[in-house]
Amino acid sequence: MTSPHGASAPAAAPRIDLHAHSTASDGTASPTQFAETAALAGLNVVALTDHDTVDGVAEAVAAAAALGVRVVPGVELSVMAGRDEVHLLGLHLANIEAIASALVTFQRGRRERAEAMVRMLNTHAIPVTMDEVLAQAAGGAVGRPHMARALIAGGWVADAREAFDKWLGAGRPAFVEKPRLEVADGVALVHAAGGLAIWAHPGGDGRRARFERLVAAGIDGAEVRHPGHDASDVARIGALVEFFHLVPSGGSDWHGAMGGPRALGAVQLPPEWLERHEERLAMRRSAVPVNES
Repeated sequence: MTSPHGASAPAAAPRIDLHAHSTASDGTASPTQFAETAALAGLNVVALTDHDTVDGVAEAVAAAAALGVRVVPGVELSVMAGRDEVHLLGLHLANIEAIASALVTFQRGRRERAEAMVRMLNTHAIPVTMDEVLAQAAGGAVGRPHMARALIAGGWVADAREAFDKWLGAGRPAFVEKPRLEVADGVALVHAAGGLAIWAHPGGDGRRARFERLVAAGIDGAEVRHPGHDASDVARIGALVEFFHLVPSGGSDWHGAMGGPRALGAVQLPPEWLERHEERLAMRRSAVPVNES
């Protein structure tokens, strides 16, 4: 595009959202619909980060390419840091096959957990079946959101909040812990697949002591921008990311049919953050230490 004076107008900055989910895990939109939504939102670069699975990545990449959108292959892992669960994004995964193979065990664990929760619901006179839960998952990695949808469909609860508050939340009658990796193992899994390990939505836990533990485990960065972060979270986490020489990241944590602060593209990254991701990837892949000032 040229100006009236013949000079080229500056290219528009890319629009980037690096956290979203599809029906491959607990989202409500298929990977193709995710790509279509990204294009409609005017996004240029998006990451698909389904829980404990990369099964939707290939479909999303193909659909997005036809629409002129770049999909960053990703995953969101549940890992343990001491006694606490944290979520770890694997972004820019280069070897999808390797990480898919490694995640089979955790997908099996998700299925076994869901079966145990169905049995517990049955003992409380709620005759939901595993087939009904799997129908809600539609072939994706099964989780509590699918169980909540099955309870709603059966008329046993009015909405997801009631499902979690009454039956599925931690400490409730049908709750079962899910299998989790130690954080260092999750980081190693992401690195083995050629990606960056990013601490997802640190929120109020994003303080120096927790950062020190996760940096020691090998994380590459943390989400600074997230719909669950207020201004003080953004400032504190951003400062700690810089202090520990990490890369900043972020995104909408989109799960499908939702608007507001979690609409796809509602949270975006500055282009220079993505450049920092790419620089760190290049350093890691050339075996240059990346955690030194």
